[in-house]
Amino acid sequence: MKGKAGLAVGLAVGYVLGTRAGRERYEQMKDQWLKVWNMDQVQEQVGKVKDFASSAAMSLPSTLWDSAVKVSRAATSKGSAGQKLDAAIKVSQDQADDVAAAAETSASAVKDAAGQALDGDEESLNQRGGAL
Repeated sequence: MKGKAGLAVGLAVGYVLGTRAGRERYEQMKDQWLKVWNMDQVQEQVGKVKDFASSAAMSLPSTLWDSAVKVSRAATSKGSAGQKLDAAIKVSQDQADDVAAAAETSASAVKDAAGQALDGDEESLNQRGGAL
């Protein structure tokens, strides 16, 4: 599905940019695109992706905040300056792994949601007998 969508978008963009049909043909294509974009099924899927992306993306800032707090606590713990530095470095390395994992999880979740939305749009259009 991803390859088909990418190919279709690429062909459409190439045609729009390379067309010699003029402004009238461009306006026709734009109107068609807006009709598809404004379809209830498409907007429903867009809303789902936006909601999911915002909820998945909100987990990353909380992970960043928690990590910053842990590093700060390690840097202000009791001990000599060298011990504090060592503790802060160790905690920051651990937290960097946690932040990277959270970022990857968020990105993966958003990609999955977008893929599901695209699949849902294709299914609804097929059921209606339309095609992009």
